[in-house]
Amino acid sequence: MKNLSMAQRVALVLAAILFMGAGALHFLKTNTYVKIMPPAIPWHRPLVLLSGFFEMLGGAALLVPAIRRAAAWGLVALLLAVFPANIYMAFHPVEAGAAAVPAALLWLRLPVQFLLIAWILWCSRRPGL
Repeated sequence: MKNLSMAQRVALVLAAILFMGAGALHFLKTNTYVKIMPPAIPWHRPLVLLSGFFEMLGGAALLVPAIRRAAAWGLVALLLAVFPANIYMAFHPVEAGAAAVPAALLWLRLPVQFLLIAWILWCSRRPGL
C-alpha cells in the first residue's frame, strides 16, 4: 500500500471490509438474496453463493498489492453482474422481500452501485495514473 495516498489506503481497507462482510452475508442470509434475484435468471441459490464467494475473495484480494487492480476490476464486474437484482428489487419490492424498505432507498441503491465502482477503481489506482 506504500504507493497509495493515505486517503486511498483508508478507502481500500474500508472497501475490503465492506466486500468481505457483504460476501459473508450471502452465506448467512442466503434466502434474503435469493428473493431479490429476477425470476428470469436461473440457479438463484448457487449464484447467490457464488457471488458471495467472489465478493469475499475480491475484498480480500484488494489488500494484496500484486493483484489489487485485478481484484478491483473483478469487483466492478461483480457489481455490474448483480445490478439486475437491484433493478428487480426496485421495481418489485414485495416479491423481493423489500416491501418494508422505503421506495426511495431501493431506487437510491441503483446509482450507489456506480459510486461503489468509482470508489473501488479510485482506491486501487496507483497515484499518477
